Amino acid sequence: MMNRLVAEMTLRGLSEHTQKAYVRYVDAFSKTLSKAPESVTKDDVKLFLAELIADGKSPSTINLARSAVLFYLNEVLELGITSVRAPKIPKKHPVHLTQDEVARLIESAPTEQTRLMIQLLYAAGLRVSELVKLRYEDIQDGTVHVRSGKGQKDRITILPESLAKQLTGQGAVFGDGTMTTRNVQQAVKNAAEVAGLTKHVTPHVLRHSFATHLLEQGTDIRVIQELLGHSNLQTTQIYTHVSRDTLRNVKSPLEK
Repeated sequence: MMNRLVAEMTLRGLSEHTQKAYVRYVDAFSKTLSKAPESVTKDDVKLFLAELIADGKSPSTINLARSAVLFYLNEVLELGITSVRAPKIPKKHPVHLTQDEVARLIESAPTEQTRLMIQLLYAAGLRVSELVKLRYEDIQDGTVHVRSGKGQKDRITILPESLAKQLTGQGAVFGDGTMTTRNVQQAVKNAAEVAGLTKHVTPHVLRHSFATHLLEQGTDIRVIQELLGHSNLQTTQIYTHVSRDTLRNVKSPLEK
């Protein structure tokens, strides 16, 4: 069963992270069945999701489980199961740092390697999975060529010239390629604690900050979409929230 699932996900270009999540939820779903997967109905899926809700799982977890199970049933087994609803995920503005907070974070990095990680995540808007695969050859003329990003898509993003000049060499930027996403996440967390930041800082928060600050500088949202590698503009539009600092500079039309 899982072999067919993994094969289909690989053919579709799903990321390693997504594949692991889908396998986990399909396996959990299969353990609730007392019938062959080919005999599954919409009600079986609903009962599985209802159990997750009863267990207190978050809406995002339930939506992921729904996507995993339906992918297997519809894309692998071709059962054509539709109209399975899941809880709506509350819309929240993504957490981001101010430019001063980013500067504090960089200054608080305990090692040069951690400092470089933070700078690249923020300066180029990289995903952590893209950062760990980055090679010196991908950095040219003030740009970063992101290869096989999310959805196996390539894209070009920006990089300050001052930072690009520090990145010359051959092979993986971070050692022998054994750097993991968990290593980076922990390094960023440690630097945030040293900096005394009260926000929950992750590598993805730095990507959010990159997009937010570009938007506040007046960069066209479609340009930001390309830099982030979003297929859909709606995904990028989560950054159209307005920061408190921006609001303070806006005068009411009643004022003269």
